[in-house]
Amino acid sequence: MAELGVGIVGCGAIGRRRADEAARHPRTAVVAVADIVPAVAAEVATAHGARVASDWRELVAAADVDVVCVATPNGFLAEIACAALAAGKHVLVEKPMGRTLEEAQAIADAALRAERQVKVGFNHRYHPAIARAHAELTAGTIGAPINARARYGHGGRPGYEREWRGDPVLAGGGELTDQGVHVADLLHWFLGVPHDVFAVTQTAVWPLGALEDNGFAIMRYAGGQVAVFHTSWTQWKNLFSLEVFGERGSLVVEGLGRSYGEESLTIAHRALEGGAPRLERIAYDGPDTSWRDEWADFVAGLLEGRPYLGSAADGLVAMQTLAALYRSAHAGAPAPYGARSG
Repeated sequence: MAELGVGIVGCGAIGRRRADEAARHPRTAVVAVADIVPAVAAEVATAHGARVASDWRELVAAADVDVVCVATPNGFLAEIACAALAAGKHVLVEKPMGRTLEEAQAIADAALRAERQVKVGFNHRYHPAIARAHAELTAGTIGAPINARARYGHGGRPGYEREWRGDPVLAGGGELTDQGVHVADLLHWFLGVPHDVFAVTQTAVWPLGALEDNGFAIMRYAGGQVAVFHTSWTQWKNLFSLEVFGERGSLVVEGLGRSYGEESLTIAHRALEGGAPRLERIAYDGPDTSWRDEWADFVAGLLEGRPYLGSAADGLVAMQTLAALYRSAHAGAPAPYGARSG
């Protein structure tokens, strides 16, 4: 029998992925699901032999639910995650851990009070090219990091403003929040916490009102490193690129599979005597295993007491970074990472 019963709140594309991985893992089982659309919940429940809860409150109170996966629009993440923690459940909450830094902090505080674990859905850390790049950086393959560059985006779609991501109340922010939070998390993982940031947001194509369809950022670090990134809903051909440059070489991740193109890591070994670097390219053309590996990491953390990636502290850093970026964009000036808005 499975050791952990799992409840899924929100049965859209991401909730279904979470349910699939929880059902596949030998130590977990999906026991209950909830969604505002009963037919959608029923479909996921049938696929995994689970029951449909009347609403999310019933699910988080259920005695056989040990872990709650919260895969709803951003506007509901904090309320549901905090309630689940108060009910004594562990929680996997999807990125960005709420609409604001304050909501993310409320989740982290609720976990401390309940003495339960929270994981933030940063599955990008588990993509094999990204994970290998981090391991190479940690091993000193390219020497001390000096700067990084990232690009991430897709082309949106007509009617985006009528979906929840186009609603400021439900989304909290635009593309800088949606995909930019993944970039903020990865740069934190590779370079640490920034000292100060400068950002520009743009609403260029989609009629999103106060929300941005493009975000541009420069981040400086106490050790002198610099990172730049651009995240976009006007990247008409889907793109992911993460480049980290060191004193002795570079690490370049391109693609995430599927519509983002083949995932690969290119390691450049600088020729210290001059001339062209030696390049080593590793392609990862198999299926996307990041969701499986992320779930396995969390389960091992819960059952074996191991540390896992994407902790509540990691989520707070990403949200603190976003908060500073938005402050900078609104002020038209650099903003310190640590300052809070009033």
